[in-house]
Amino acid sequence: MKFYFALLVILSLSVISCENDLDTIEKVTFNPKSPDETIHELKMVYSDSGYARVELICSYAETMHQPENITKLLDSLRVNFFSENGEIVSTLTALYGEINYSKGALMVRDSVRLYNSKKKQTLETEVLYWNQKDSSIFTPAQVIVKGPDGTFLGEGIKTKQDFSRYEILKPRGKIKIEKKEEIN
Repeated sequence: MKFYFALLVILSLSVISCENDLDTIEKVTFNPKSPDETIHELKMVYSDSGYARVELICSYAETMHQPENITKLLDSLRVNFFSENGEIVSTLTALYGEINYSKGALMVRDSVRLYNSKKKQTLETEVLYWNQKDSSIFTPAQVIVKGPDGTFLGEGIKTKQDFSRYEILKPRGKIKIEKKEEIN
């Protein structure tokens, strides 16, 4: 009888000690800085009227929903901007980026390059911002624009996502302008 009583006490204690308090578990395992989602081989396509306008490709991404809905693009990224007829007109590459869904904005940094294939010109900088609402790209940082017409340096740039025309906000350096013959 003593044996059964001792066994009953041991089983009762083991049942009581195995109770899990969910609040305690959450305190131990929950990290508010952890991403809500992780994505390997991310490919996003922004479309308008059924036609692709922007394609974003990234090998690894993390999304956080609080305090803002932001996706961090890690381990390099590529953004293709399309013309109305579906051709890639410019390509943006960088090592890091962040999509802010509430602002409709993309920020990229670290080894940033924007290339226009038709004009064969490249913009190089360390940080660049894309605004989805008006398709504008800008940066206040140092920029280098290389193309068939030469290399242009400055601080800050404004352009559209196709990089067909641009404005360097504070240009510097020497620019050689060739005189063209006037035709009357």
